[in-house]
Amino acid sequence: MKKITIFLLVTLFVVSCKSDKKSGNKEVALEKVADNRPINDWVYLFDGTSTEGWRAYNGESLPSQWVIEDGALTFDTEKRLESDKKGGKDIIYAAEEFDNFELYLEWKIPEGGNSGILYHIQEGDWGPSEVSPEYQLLDDLKWEEINNAKLEEWQKTGAEYAMYPPDISQKIVKPAGEWNSTRIIFTPEQVEHWLNGKKIVSFKPWTADWEKRKAEGKWKDFPKYGTFKKGFIGLQDHDSPLWFKNIKLKKL
Repeated sequence: MKKITIFLLVTLFVVSCKSDKKSGNKEVALEKVADNRPINDWVYLFDGTSTEGWRAYNGESLPSQWVIEDGALTFDTEKRLESDKKGGKDIIYAAEEFDNFELYLEWKIPEGGNSGILYHIQEGDWGPSEVSPEYQLLDDLKWEEINNAKLEEWQKTGAEYAMYPPDISQKIVKPAGEWNSTRIIFTPEQVEHWLNGKKIVSFKPWTADWEKRKAEGKWKDFPKYGTFKKGFIGLQDHDSPLWFKNIKLKKL
């Protein structure tokens, strides 16, 4: 009886160790983010080696200014003041449309730089920013000095441009020329903007508050703004040199 008891205890110990090891491997394979979703389903929209899937907004090919340098998707242009800007070479990832998603990317801009990340883009006889929500990218530290102009918080980095300003108590923006990280999480229940590891914007889309901000602000004369609930991801040309890398997305 004693031998049987010892045998059973040893067997239970071995099974327990194997179970723990297996469980541990599973946890590594399905590493979790804060909201308990697995992160093993990221899809790269730009991996540093190819621009496949990207093209001009309302176009058929990638504008020549958008090139890959040192693993980054770069917009190669002269820097202009806002008063002299032309723009017009916005690009979209046209391989697939997305509705609910989490988008991650890293970016940097020069002193006085200006750009944006747009989503739910649908092409038409309008500019993408007239219909598509935008995560604003800006050189917060030098733009006003260089352009001799004053900005509101809804115009600065991380804002849902012209709709929801960032929480400046949580905002960490790096100087021009340094890499920043951005996350955009979109669902009908919640939209979040993250900058350098901090959540700086949070709101629910298409609510009474959302409609009021649209009706009273910059988009009051653009009835299609924010109405598309599925579309392309886009990067804005605002006549600034730009650098993007590690652009990846997962569907929610």
